[in-house]
Amino acid sequence: MGQADYPTITLMHQIAALSGYLIGSIPFGIVMAKLFGLGDLRSIGSGNIGATNVLRTGNKPAAFLTLVLDAGKGAIVVLLFLHAFDYETTLARQYALLGGLMAVIGHNFSIFLRFQGGKGVATTLGTLLAYAWPVGLGACATWLVVALVLRYSSLAALVALAGAPVYALYLSDSNTVILALALGLLAFARHHENIRRLIRGKESKIGKKKPD
Repeated sequence: MGQADYPTITLMHQIAALSGYLIGSIPFGIVMAKLFGLGDLRSIGSGNIGATNVLRTGNKPAAFLTLVLDAGKGAIVVLLFLHAFDYETTLARQYALLGGLMAVIGHNFSIFLRFQGGKGVATTLGTLLAYAWPVGLGACATWLVVALVLRYSSLAALVALAGAPVYALYLSDSNTVILALALGLLAFARHHENIRRLIRGKESKIGKKKPD
């Protein structure tokens, strides 16, 4: 019986990966910038496609919508697979985990932007909130505290996503630990330039233009 199940399981994993990647690839920051008449977001500020760079245009509604939509695309993929199957089954959580991970990869390497993209922080937080809400909530709270105190979005993201696997270890299961670790490592890799600027004291703060 187990062998007969393999084709269906393999197909569903492929569907989860592909749908997660395609949904994650939607560059909502660029879409919002165009809808609000802000120009090409990739030529503004840091050139990133996320909400922080949209905020550099001074348009807070566009930045807020970008944040919600970028987080939402990770969450919707996870919830889709959790609720399409029995929520607590191993397979449902496998599909959701894979779909959420691929949504972040889609944001970072969007097929619609010739495999360029953002850093995936909002999509990562949305994915974690939907997959294991206590872990996601802990990561979001960490981001908020660091961002409010130090005013560095990148540093807040790095601290929050470094803490997420620790939260998962105490608040969730091993699958969540794996997901949080994978997303955290990806985020650190995508923030390598920010890390260098933070060390040199050249990183721009939230709400301010990128320094020359």
